[in-house]
Amino acid sequence: MAAVLEFADVTVRRGTTTLLDAVTWVVREGERWVVLGPNGAGKTTLLQVASAQVHPTDGAVGVLGELIGTVDVFELRPRIGLTSAALSERVPRHEVVRDVVVSAAYGVVGRWREEYDELDHGRALQLLREVGVAHLVDRTFGTLSEGERKRVLVARALMTDPELLLLDEPAAGLDLGGREDLVATLSNLAYDPDAPATVLVSHHVEEIPPGFTHALLLREGAVVAEGPVDEVLTEAHLSATFGMPLLLQHEDERWAARRRPRHR
Repeated sequence: MAAVLEFADVTVRRGTTTLLDAVTWVVREGERWVVLGPNGAGKTTLLQVASAQVHPTDGAVGVLGELIGTVDVFELRPRIGLTSAALSERVPRHEVVRDVVVSAAYGVVGRWREEYDELDHGRALQLLREVGVAHLVDRTFGTLSEGERKRVLVARALMTDPELLLLDEPAAGLDLGGREDLVATLSNLAYDPDAPATVLVSHHVEEIPPGFTHALLLREGAVVAEGPVDEVLTEAHLSATFGMPLLLQHEDERWAARRRPRHR
């Protein structure tokens, strides 16, 4: 399968701080990746590079067959679906849900004078239905729960029929019910053969949806391990990633981790 994302020795520095350290990584069509690591591991920076928001200091990045630094990123970005906390904060709280989704067709946040046809509105409603929040179509974004907002933003990210879907900590801040609803939504998407290649960033193995195929583990900007999820998610790799001895469980296609008890 063709590569949709290629990192070759990618390094990102800000002043004397190294945010990503010689990362080499390939995401191919049909793959669903989870990126795990502690705070400060470089996960969000990785997604910023993958979404053509940030250029690497060193190394080369290929996105959807284009080399970053030689392509007009404003033409590339509409081919990428992205959700993030920063995007959520930019959505006007008075914006109606249908407009939050449909405005992705123009790459804007906050509808102004753009015009959309029935096909656009029909697709927005279909996507809201697929993520389980079609009943919220006429509500304003500010009246939604955090979990409902996250699912609306997933629908928005899919509006342009992207070739690459990037999800930056989509379950952050959710309660147990909200997290489980979102995980189920993302699992349905992962099993859909027509869905784009997907990269999900998280701190927690409990947030990995069933159907995700690969994992990338980061610590201090460097790769600890990467590859098929069943090979990468081991107690040894996860303990090295988070800097503590961990116990790992895998049951019914879900993962769970906790600190290994100290012997007394």
